[in-house]
Amino acid sequence: MLNQSDRLDQIFRALADPTRRGLLERLSGGPAAVSALARPLDMSLAAVVQHLQVLQDADLVRSEKSGRVRTCRLAPDALRAAEQWLHDRRTPWEQRLDALGDVLTDTTDNED
Repeated sequence: MLNQSDRLDQIFRALADPTRRGLLERLSGGPAAVSALARPLDMSLAAVVQHLQVLQDADLVRSEKSGRVRTCRLAPDALRAAEQWLHDRRTPWEQRLDALGDVLTDTTDNED
């Protein structure tokens, strides 16, 4: 089983590729068949399937097969882990910058 750090590594690795981000963006509009996802891309269907597999391995996408059609859908829960990680790092910096802004405002006010 993956620990939280390994899971985040997998998510960010999946998000690092522009093709995979594009696939996620298209899936944010709703489920789509693999063939429909591949249609506008300038790559083979096999390459698109590999990209989708990376997204599935990172739990960003789920797929199901009905007959000969494999349909993919976004799994937004995985993005929450990445969002939380980013938020946890952003908050202290925002607080530091706010404090710096206060100091600079006080210094400017005292010079007048």
